[in-house]
Amino acid sequence: MNEANPAQLASYLVWGSLAVSFAFGVVANRSHFCTMGAVSDILVMDNWTRMRMWMMALAIAILGTSGLQLAGMIDVSKSIYATPNFTWLSYVIGGMLFGAGMTLASGCGSKTLLRIGTGNLKSLVVAIVMAITAYMTLRGILAIPRVSAIDAIAVKFAMPQDLPTLLSGGTGIARGTLVMALALIIGGGLLVFALRSREFRTFDNLLGALVAGLAIVAGWYLSGSIGHLAEDPQTLEEKFYATNSGRMESLSFVSPLAYSLELLMLWTDKSRVVTLGIATTIGLCGGAFVHSVATRSFRLESFRDARDLINHLAGGVLMGFGGVLALGCTIGQGLSGMSTLALGSFLALASIIAGSVITLKWQYRNA
Repeated sequence: MNEANPAQLASYLVWGSLAVSFAFGVVANRSHFCTMGAVSDILVMDNWTRMRMWMMALAIAILGTSGLQLAGMIDVSKSIYATPNFTWLSYVIGGMLFGAGMTLASGCGSKTLLRIGTGNLKSLVVAIVMAITAYMTLRGILAIPRVSAIDAIAVKFAMPQDLPTLLSGGTGIARGTLVMALALIIGGGLLVFALRSREFRTFDNLLGALVAGLAIVAGWYLSGSIGHLAEDPQTLEEKFYATNSGRMESLSFVSPLAYSLELLMLWTDKSRVVTLGIATTIGLCGGAFVHSVATRSFRLESFRDARDLINHLAGGVLMGFGGVLALGCTIGQGLSGMSTLALGSFLALASIIAGSVITLKWQYRNA
């Protein structure tokens, strides 16, 4: 595959990403896969079914990604999550804000796209606001405080921040051994916990978890193997094709929304192209749309009142700003990032859940 020309590599990556996210969109819509919904189910009904689905998806993502590493197909230290720069304050603040935002907006970035596909006009507004805010945080006025005041407070490791690399440097144990051990301990533990519940083991729940986890693994394979050249013919440097970060990526749904908006606004600029992130946003929404039409569940839904509108607008802003700060959403950091076992992903995910829990409790108290 590495003998293909750059245009072919980019084409394989984009079309492959579109197919993977389309399948994920169909299954996620059918199985009601939703991180915020899983947290809400636990708080309101003490029901762990959807959280078990999410945990099983994470287990599959960790085991599959680790398998690709051990097979020599990818190197997660070259992903956007495993850089030596541990921006701990960004993970905490960004995660908390994103968690609060997804609760106010009735779903995270992926759920927002899924709901757009089913006719939810509220989610369309959230997506537009989130995309604009994320772009402002990446390259606009909000990038100034992000870079100078928040991202600047960081710890610089001497090596990539994924746990196998960090522990290998501190213990002298071979990195491959640690990849296998941590994958089995963390991924295997999550899988056992999820499957212990008989109530959870329905076809839709198992299918939702399986497809979500494999979608993350497929994303890493596409960008880290198919779309990767050790030596670009033009620059003679290592290159990952069709990714906005220039590094290995998998599924995420905050910055890709911003880049999708940028592509639409600067369509005639030939330097702007469809990337993995843009393709996955299209595919996820498209999959949900096809499923909703096929099952006759597509229907238009709008805001109840002004308060409902304000909550969703605020949620979009918080997710756009927080998602860029935290380097991802519940899919981007929660599944893709966690599958690399990056230290920052653990912190970002914990902060996202904490932000959601605090906001949910505040909503119920003031209902």
